[in-house]
Amino acid sequence: MFAERRRRLLDAMGPDSVAIILGARLATRSADTHFPFRQDSDFWYLTGFDHPNAAAVLRKGGGPAFTLFVEPRLREAEIWTGYRPGVEGAKRDFGADAALSCDELVGSIPEIVGGARRVYHVLGRDEAVDRALVAAVEEMRLRSRVGKVPPAEIVDPRSLVHEMRLFKDDRELDIMRRAAAITCEAHRQAARLAHGGHYEYELEAVLDYTFRRRGARGPAYTSIVGGGANACVLHYIQNDQKLENGTLVLIDAGCELEGYASDVTRTYPVGGRFEGEPRAVYDAVLDAQIAAIEVVAPGETLRAVHETAVRRLTENLAQLGILTGDVDDAIAEESYRPYYMHQTSHWLGLDVHDVGAYMTDGRPRELRPGMVLTVEPGLYVAPDDEGAAPTFRGIGVRVEDDVVVTAEGCEVLTAAIPKAPEDVEAWVQDR
Repeated sequence: MFAERRRRLLDAMGPDSVAIILGARLATRSADTHFPFRQDSDFWYLTGFDHPNAAAVLRKGGGPAFTLFVEPRLREAEIWTGYRPGVEGAKRDFGADAALSCDELVGSIPEIVGGARRVYHVLGRDEAVDRALVAAVEEMRLRSRVGKVPPAEIVDPRSLVHEMRLFKDDRELDIMRRAAAITCEAHRQAARLAHGGHYEYELEAVLDYTFRRRGARGPAYTSIVGGGANACVLHYIQNDQKLENGTLVLIDAGCELEGYASDVTRTYPVGGRFEGEPRAVYDAVLDAQIAAIEVVAPGETLRAVHETAVRRLTENLAQLGILTGDVDDAIAEESYRPYYMHQTSHWLGLDVHDVGAYMTDGRPRELRPGMVLTVEPGLYVAPDDEGAAPTFRGIGVRVEDDVVVTAEGCEVLTAAIPKAPEDVEAWVQDR
């Protein structure tokens, strides 16, 4: 899988070119402790190497096609932090044609770029590598009279890699389906705690526990568990307030499995019943989400998905009496934006907000089979919104699914997580 991806990238790079792809480093949490290591997504996509301080060099036109620079085997270090593949393991287990210590990367830059017509490298990631690259190119330029020809350009490789990552193959989709199944179980367990007296962090804890118990790395992003008015804060992550019966709790949580993210939002009735204005807002959002998903198909665009959601939400806001006047005017004037201020979709994959261009030639790009996206409309009535009736204030609802474009239309990867009101209520009541 990883070798095939490297081959595809090399094919796209052009003749006599070289790519320097940097892996991630440990990130300091505080003092001498670190956050759990998470590999750079592009580096993982191309190598499958899940250890810090690594770099990959892909060369087209002479020399080893795939070189890994890695931390060497050091018994003293491994006693403290665990196994390192080292240069031997880089070749044996990860398919490298050559391997060197990561300490040799900077000093190897002149050799790496020598003879290359084009260098693919993300500037700004590593100051020492950048300096060495610029110095090597300048030295070659100064020596051009003796036949040293510097690279004609330094190109960001993400333009190539991210286009590859945008389209998921069957193996990737299988992982994402399994991630969706784990996320389904986690939401089910959290929904059972959606009762007055429980705290938001209790629901977050059972989400994290279920992710890990089922073999996922953990949450793909910081889980949002927003009860009551907290659901109106789009990226609420404090998760420390007590739930109250008769309100809603918005849970936006997905797991990371083998590098791939799931991203799911459901809104649950605290106490087990949708009633009154919370039910009305929930129905309005669910109606818009179902309509938006129906648009997802080859040849359509994310703009079309979003515009469908916006129109349906605006119509429903008018029916609820939150907006007044003509619906077309409300859309044109964006009167809905105080209640729906974000986009309906984003790409999904190794990153929860995954890579890939949203526009091509100045136009929204057409959807194609293998693209994975979210569909996540919402309505959020701020607690201090004097334009809405008091009974609507402080209600926030979002419904989000993960959807893959297929040749025939689309597949909802997270369809097993219920969203019909009666099915959602059944989950909460199943204590």
